[in-house]
Amino acid sequence: MAEEIKNNSAPTAPEKNANKVEAKKEKSSKPGLVKRCANFFKEYRSELKKVVWYPKDRVIHDTGIVVAALAVCGLAIGLLDLLFTQIILLLGKIG
Repeated sequence: MAEEIKNNSAPTAPEKNANKVEAKKEKSSKPGLVKRCANFFKEYRSELKKVVWYPKDRVIHDTGIVVAALAVCGLAIGLLDLLFTQIILLLGKIG
């Protein structure tokens, strides 16, 4: 029983210092900024190779569809704005 209590006790001062030294070693073993940046761009390039790139004609076609949809939505919002503006102006003249 006494051994269990002894094992569960808080670490002593030399153990704490040893833990701090290990933590500093782990921090200092981290690669430098240049190496981390180089590693990031290597991984970035390898991920870009996995991307499925569509053919140019399909991208142009899909872009045209998006632009047309935006134009229709913009026109609809513009017409609604004009309509509501006229309604508010008419209500202002009545009162």
